[in-house]
Amino acid sequence: MKNIRAAAEAGRLAPANVRRHKVLVVDLNNFSTFPTLAIGILLASLRNSGFEASLLSPLAFDVPAGERERADTFFDHVARRLHFSADGPMRAVRDLARAGYYWRQNRPHPRVLSAVGRALEARPDALLLSAYLQHYETVRALANLARKHGVPVLLGGPVFNLPEVADAWRTIPGLAAVVGAEVDADLPEIVRTVCEGGDLLAFDGVVAPDGRRSSAAKPFRRLDETLVPDFTDFPWDRYRVRIVPMMAGRGCQWDRCTFCSDVSSVSGRTFRNRSLEHVMHEMREQSRRHQTGNFLFLDLKLNSNPNLLRGIVENVQRNVRGAQWIGTVHVDQRRDNGLSRGELRAAVSAGMRRVSFGLESGSQRMLDAMDKGCTVEGNAEFIRNAYEAGLSVRCTMFSGYPGETGRDLELTADFLEAHGRYIDRIRFNAFSIQEGTRIHERLRQDPDAYPAISLGRADARYGRSRYLNRDERSPAFRRARRRVLKAVYAINRRKIRSSARAFDGLM
Repeated sequence: MKNIRAAAEAGRLAPANVRRHKVLVVDLNNFSTFPTLAIGILLASLRNSGFEASLLSPLAFDVPAGERERADTFFDHVARRLHFSADGPMRAVRDLARAGYYWRQNRPHPRVLSAVGRALEARPDALLLSAYLQHYETVRALANLARKHGVPVLLGGPVFNLPEVADAWRTIPGLAAVVGAEVDADLPEIVRTVCEGGDLLAFDGVVAPDGRRSSAAKPFRRLDETLVPDFTDFPWDRYRVRIVPMMAGRGCQWDRCTFCSDVSSVSGRTFRNRSLEHVMHEMREQSRRHQTGNFLFLDLKLNSNPNLLRGIVENVQRNVRGAQWIGTVHVDQRRDNGLSRGELRAAVSAGMRRVSFGLESGSQRMLDAMDKGCTVEGNAEFIRNAYEAGLSVRCTMFSGYPGETGRDLELTADFLEAHGRYIDRIRFNAFSIQEGTRIHERLRQDPDAYPAISLGRADARYGRSRYLNRDERSPAFRRARRRVLKAVYAINRRKIRSSARAFDGLM
């Protein structure tokens, strides 16, 4: 408890001779139906160091939270078919529809701009934005507003540690700097430096508007020194269910999947975990503050440390009576991955209601090419065991990975048709080539490795590269993918398991 108490007490009062700076924090995550973890961490750090920090959440201004993974309608099935279409004429229609959709989703919301404009009239000392890459236009609009009021803007986010991405954003007028670092310990001093016009390049992970940059930030490892995130000012009355997001660890123990951009992001580099004591302390405190026992673990892989997962299972009900929780796991081939049949049953008894994992493909050849570290048989056994234990099972999958053939998709369709009754939801995406991933580097360095793939223009603003996959045009490939999409629709059209309804659409 010594470290926990020290972290809780650290910086609670600003020194008498330090000016109490006013900071406006804007939450751009309008897809979430629960508080945004990164924003809660920012607010806790600032307030515990004496800053007067205020939060602006779009949901509080009646900007609706986007729905994710609701039960499919036939329209959703048709839209997914169109999204994956490889026919020449249909591709043009698809690309036009897709462009319109992303324009609508990513445009600045008038209510957000209006609310921020009013807040800036009070002349805060700084505006803080934590952004995902789809927020470019909103960040540009907000930075322009702040510039007109003479308020410096500090921008951070999960992938701004990638040089190409930071360079594509740093020239937005009004930005004081782009920060690609875990700022748990340094944030108060970084923000104080912004407010007082100091040299931000004294801190690691910072890129200036003119392109100058400091040393790359190292992963933050003293996780037990972090404060309990501050979700006090989020619009709890607008959430369908009160759910608290949290993380027991950062990064991923496996850290090898060739397509994964999470493990190259600022908080995903290398695996680190908190102590069980620190995790339980946060659960108790958040339950007390917000009168809820519902938790969403946002860890990339909650079973990266099987002993920590077992500790959560064994202790959660003693710390938060009636707790319910969900998380994502990696079904790897370790002798002990914490996901045995008995351990899954114990997790359900301890309040776990839903589990998500990356199924990706029903073809072992493709899983090996992706370096997933799992087997088709192991995935099938896990799905059955999780379902029989009482868990709602959610999978992520994609099609179009370099080298995938019609035969690989036929195997995927076979898998889904055989195991669909054990699965509640599948998030099925078209493969995208993300900056910083191993497959992106392979395609750039050795174009002949996948002759059917032609890399197009890199779009660093969104952290991805356009590409053409000629294999997707073959009749066998298209036929097999239609079969996969039919199986996905058959699964997603159903209601999810009743015990997990509170968490529907949250991951």
